[in-house]
Amino acid sequence: EFPAHSVTLTKDFWMNETEVTQDQWQALMGNNPSEFSSCGMDCPVEKVSWDDAVKFANALSKKEGLRAAYRISGSTVSWNKSANGYRLPTEAEWEYAARGGERHVYSGSNTLSAVGWTRENSGSKTHKVAGKRANAWGLYDMSGNVWEWCWDWYGQYSGSSTDPVGAQSGDNRVVRGGSWGNVPARARGAYRGRGP
Repeated sequence: EFPAHSVTLTKDFWMNETEVTQDQWQALMGNNPSEFSSCGMDCPVEKVSWDDAVKFANALSKKEGLRAAYRISGSTVSWNKSANGYRLPTEAEWEYAARGGERHVYSGSNTLSAVGWTRENSGSKTHKVAGKRANAWGLYDMSGNVWEWCWDWYGQYSGSSTDPVGAQSGDNRVVRGGSWGNVPARARGAYRGRGP
């Protein structure tokens, strides 16, 4: 997460107010990969790979008559930035949305228990979406509950700080927000995680 630096976002974007639920995933994709399926259909879907997430975004775009944001060819995924369909946020967009125009340690508060589920309070499981307080922009669970995939490859920030999209390639994609099984420090708005 260092060095800290300013980023400029020049394009508007929408962010879903909650994590994708097991019900939303099941209805669209026809399965429920979640380990915590007993949590209920209004709990976040988990055990979803980055590839699964981009396929979900394309499927939701198709269902709603939008132009898919991703071109998928084998293991190669490219982003059509002119498309109007659903997509993963860039890491910069995710952090901007999580901060909600405020300067809190976590998304919506300096007190994690008010806004998120981590190892300290989760009981070692996920919880229903929107079960804690939203941030100032009405976004829930951006600190804790389940990690959230971003478009970017994980790597050092480099290049432009205007509409950045991270590294050009890598072995891991960026995840943000922490989860039910992590220490609170990983749920901070600035914490950067990664996953294959």
